[in-house]
Amino acid sequence: MFNRREFLKLSSIAIITSSTSLSAREQIQPDEFFDEDVFVKLKYKESFSSVREKLKLIQKYIGYGNFNIVGFDDALKIAKRAPNIETFSKDELDFLESIFYYDPSSHGFFGERVTKNITDKISKKDVIKIPATGHYLFKGKPEDTYNEMVKDVGNTITLTSGVRSVIKQTKLFLDKVNSTNGNITVAAKSIAPPAYTYHSISDFDVGKKGFGHANFTSRFALTSEFRQIKKLKYVDVRYTVNNKDGVRYEPWHIKTI
Repeated sequence: MFNRREFLKLSSIAIITSSTSLSAREQIQPDEFFDEDVFVKLKYKESFSSVREKLKLIQKYIGYGNFNIVGFDDALKIAKRAPNIETFSKDELDFLESIFYYDPSSHGFFGERVTKNITDKISKKDVIKIPATGHYLFKGKPEDTYNEMVKDVGNTITLTSGVRSVIKQTKLFLDKVNSTNGNITVAAKSIAPPAYTYHSISDFDVGKKGFGHANFTSRFALTSEFRQIKKLKYVDVRYTVNNKDGVRYEPWHIKTI
């Protein structure tokens, strides 16, 4: 539906800038961040905030599980027809395209682009919903790997994040950027930019039941569940310590390709 602004694929992101190119008045730079970090420009604050709000409303409207696999075009249609969500504006669409098509190597994220087009869809026939998790897995190797892990490690492990569409990853990424006061560089060390997540084609996260948010911290590496996972011959962790992609250590992130 939106095969426009192809130049965005070749240009650097329009909505971010190095803090060194901003005046002190324009930049958002807490003391713990570095001068070379990349931030959302303040002049894009309105689009950044309104897009986050609309994505939150879409998720609420269609449900958490459905939001994991909703496509870009479908999300736009939902926003247009839902009674409490307004149609995405031109500025908001430009923002969404920019955050999808930019090159994150400009701020130290060196992962592979795995989704080429913002309109790429995830077909329901290719995924299966895992009971009691609210998440989907791709059929085939991802589903088989997870089932084998539950069998070998035990039912104390659970799926904490599975298939993610472009829209889902965009929401996660923008929420993380918001939590870092607009710092794109710091956010990308925890959440891959929308076009760069392996959750859109294969990978998934696991955790220890009842461990809560700690499942997404290095504390998961100290659990008996992780110690058992490390012994499995058919499982790899995507983001190891000092990985080449520039991402933090994620012992919970299971690599399936």
